[in-house]
Amino acid sequence: MGVSPALRCSSDVNCPDIFELSDGRIAVIGAAADETVRAQLPADASIGPNETLVVLDRNTFLDAKPDIALLA
Repeated sequence: MGVSPALRCSSDVNCPDIFELSDGRIAVIGAAADETVRAQLPADASIGPNETLVVLDRNTFLDAKPDIALLA
């Protein structure tokens, strides 16, 4: 979603991105969140044993926003 990572990132490695999969699920590539980020989540948020918390930079999310809006 949004522009190609090659247009957004300064290198072709370690570039966060958001994708819509062929079955409609959304895949996110981002940095693994550390305890500092986890501490900022609401008290009722939980991460299941098969889930991973990742962090996207704001620009990656905003770049994908027009495509995300089309999903609604």
